[in-house]
Amino acid sequence: MTTSVRDARPLGPLPSPPWPFTGRDEELELLRGSLRPGRPGIVVTGPAGCGRSRLAAEAVRGTDCVRVAGTPETRRTAFAAFAHLLPEGVTLHRAVQLLAGVRLLLVDDAHLLDDESAAVVHQLAVHGRTRLLVLTTDGAPAPGAVARLRSGDLLPRLALEPLPREDITRLLATAAGVPLEPLTVNRLHGLSRGDLGLLRDLLDAVRDQRVLRRDPDGAEWRWRGPVPVTPALRERAAAVLGRPRPEEREILDRLAFAEPLPLGLEGLDLGVLDLGVLERLEADGLVHADDDATVRLAHPLYGALLRAVAGRLRARRLAGGRGTWEAALEAEAGELVRRIDGADVRDAGAPVGEWLVGEGEAVPAGYAGVRARFARLRGELREAVAWAREGLAGAPGDAGCLFELGCAAGQLGEFAPAAPSRPDPGGCRPQAPAVGPERASSSHFPGGETPGRAESQGPPPSIPPSGALGPSRAVPPGGVLGASPSVLPSRSSGPSPFIPPSRVVGRDGAGGEGAAPSATPDQVIPYDAVRHEPPEGGVFARHADALDRGDGPGLEAVAAELEERGFLLFAAEAQAQAAQLHRDPRAARTARTRAVALARRCQGARTPALAGLVLGELTTRQRQIVTLAAAGLSNRQIAERLTLSVRTVGNHLYGAYTRLGASDRAALPWLVELPDTRTA
Repeated sequence: MTTSVRDARPLGPLPSPPWPFTGRDEELELLRGSLRPGRPGIVVTGPAGCGRSRLAAEAVRGTDCVRVAGTPETRRTAFAAFAHLLPEGVTLHRAVQLLAGVRLLLVDDAHLLDDESAAVVHQLAVHGRTRLLVLTTDGAPAPGAVARLRSGDLLPRLALEPLPREDITRLLATAAGVPLEPLTVNRLHGLSRGDLGLLRDLLDAVRDQRVLRRDPDGAEWRWRGPVPVTPALRERAAAVLGRPRPEEREILDRLAFAEPLPLGLEGLDLGVLDLGVLERLEADGLVHADDDATVRLAHPLYGALLRAVAGRLRARRLAGGRGTWEAALEAEAGELVRRIDGADVRDAGAPVGEWLVGEGEAVPAGYAGVRARFARLRGELREAVAWAREGLAGAPGDAGCLFELGCAAGQLGEFAPAAPSRPDPGGCRPQAPAVGPERASSSHFPGGETPGRAESQGPPPSIPPSGALGPSRAVPPGGVLGASPSVLPSRSSGPSPFIPPSRVVGRDGAGGEGAAPSATPDQVIPYDAVRHEPPEGGVFARHADALDRGDGPGLEAVAAELEERGFLLFAAEAQAQAAQLHRDPRAARTARTRAVALARRCQGARTPALAGLVLGELTTRQRQIVTLAAAGLSNRQIAERLTLSVRTVGNHLYGAYTRLGASDRAALPWLVELPDTRTA
């Protein structure tokens, strides 16, 4: 029996994966545009697990698409990928003729095609009558015909990057069915290295094995302890778990229990073991050796599973004492403090603390306080809350962790327990801030803190000495960019959850007209970081100066530098302030768009400078209706107040939801931060 492509039916709509489509909207539009009639198609490349197949499924959904795929088992079988479309014994020329009537062809895992199938795809691309969507993995060996397609000569090429962390966070929040705390998200993301298939296996493992526990201090769920060894994960790590030679397994286990401290060759203490064993493991892609002879496992999942399957006695022998970990924690904290003092909080690797927390080990409060501050300054506010709570779990009264918890909660617009007064490292109390010009007093600075020139308040935080990572006073919580505890939100501060911004430091520094004799709850202290930089040259001082002068372009320049230094939340606020000051509507809209993009990376920050930022994207009528809806009015009440029909109100709300990225009116009070949106 023979078949013809004319008799073959498309495979039909691709099954909907259980996970939602997230974070590839621009790429999806590009693919759909490339697959329109008259276009040749496109080649999509990227690392394994980056979501190529999911993106392609969305791009061809609802279309008359024929799908073929390569597999490792059929690479030596001629025309295996097209077996359901072509008769037996077909030649290349005849295959191209039969497939010429296909209008849209999706080729998944093209790097796994047999040579004959790859030649068919290449010839279809040359003829140009069939629109092609070709998916292939970066760096994977591929037939020559597919390699030529990847070059971009015949078809345009889209190179996918792994999903950003914020998209991974949203994906996990939806897929898990419960909100996950940031440290758990970080662990899942780190173990998967952006591979969405592995990420799904990991989430299924921790959910099915019921190792997720609700955080007693919040509504989020957390994962601590070893990785559950499920069949799916065991299969992914079969290359290391099933290693038959004892000497190879010994080296792999030693590396697993040394993570995240990479060992040099001398650290492995090979003894009588042959160096050739290590070379075999490297040749098989299981370990990686750097130029400085540092050796580590090739994938973080390998170490996690090797530790999980090790017996208790073997684990005790390989783990060793805690002295090495304590020294490593002190070194990490010292490096983070140095980066904070230098006003540079770009992402810095600090894997030891993350590894210990993930394994369920307690970390000292001093280290947790430093990690909380570093995360808060980067705009990772929920991560800052999580680190502060880790420190408080072992030291409930730690001043530094309580302080950071209060600051981060305030910047999130959440009520937090009152934080203790900040320890005074230099023996000097913070000076009372001066009241600046009226123009400045109506604006808000990053995180409820006010930049400006300040008198020295003691020496800058120093690297914690060895063994000093107990209470976080070892690294003063009043380091750079701290906020006064007196301005933390309280139940009595009114309907707005924001830090009261009613007093601002002017360019004249402490003292001056309007200076209060002492700090009061409606005042904020200056950026501590200003005292570490030249008053006229520091980025925070320039922020204060530009805002005081009403200099929109100057604020945008400051925002660009803050973003480069890693202060994403402060950069978002500077852009938002610039949007308010620009007289040119086009410049204001550009600044507002940048502010929104930066704010979305700050884990739900709701600070005064960002209040109502998204309203600028709405029409005047939409702003009116959204403000009333956020205040709790029903559609009918809004219609009566504005003399509109209920249907018109609903239409305006639907359009506003689309622009704001909200799903329903329950999200509006958190997107529209105006004083009257908190009233009933």
